[in-house]
Amino acid sequence: MELQGRSDELKRQGVGLAGVSYDPVAVLSDFSARRGITFPLLSDPGSITIRKYGLLNTTVPETNQQIYGIPFPGTFMLNARGVVTSRYFEQAYEERNTVNSIIARLGHDVDVPATSVSSPQLAITSFATDRTVAPGTHFSVVLDVRPAPGMHVYAPGVTGYKPIALSIEPQPFVAARTPHYPTAEDYYFKPLKERVRVYQRPFRIVQDLVIDASRQAQTALNDVAAVTIKGTLAYQACDDKVCFTPQSVPLTWTVALRQVDRERARP
Repeated sequence: MELQGRSDELKRQGVGLAGVSYDPVAVLSDFSARRGITFPLLSDPGSITIRKYGLLNTTVPETNQQIYGIPFPGTFMLNARGVVTSRYFEQAYEERNTVNSIIARLGHDVDVPATSVSSPQLAITSFATDRTVAPGTHFSVVLDVRPAPGMHVYAPGVTGYKPIALSIEPQPFVAARTPHYPTAEDYYFKPLKERVRVYQRPFRIVQDLVIDASRQAQTALNDVAAVTIKGTLAYQACDDKVCFTPQSVPLTWTVALRQVDRERARP
């Protein structure tokens, strides 16, 4: 289980863990023992707490007694005072955010291998938030971009200029969500007396990805050991006087693929 594998590291960062499930205590106890879970797993009989928080998964009909009562999968982030500071939820019960994808979206460092690409205008550090994923895993690929002093790139949505854009090459059973760009800053270009939105300080682009959790996908991926994601970062860097030749940087990220453990308890 990903959370268990990261528990010591998260503890060193001051992050505690607890899980809430509609499963009865006996099922959680068996699962905890079988998978070596050391953090609390809390049983919510009848999904009472799940309902109170408005988390009941409404995509599951009451006639499906096997899984009816499950919550929408998600994560709450709380501060030291127990106040929820952010939340990350999925609409499909088969999907799960990884801890690293959440940490990356919050802007924090992630201890994973990274690749660096540089030019006279930009330095780019690229990484996938997770080394191993599974069907239903919601992970991210991340670009940390550092413009050279005096340089800027145009933010998405800017017209009349070539804005920075990350694109992911389509492939079966991998869904790419809309990439997350940070809030841009207002830049005044004196020669033309115009204001445009740009990035001229270090910034992060986060591209969320999901491995298809359908039965068709799991069958097709059953013997697949790894998945390679290909993408391209297109940009045109400028300074106060010159806009340089547009660039297109090819990027790849490879993650290992494992199968999902669907056994809730021993027969």
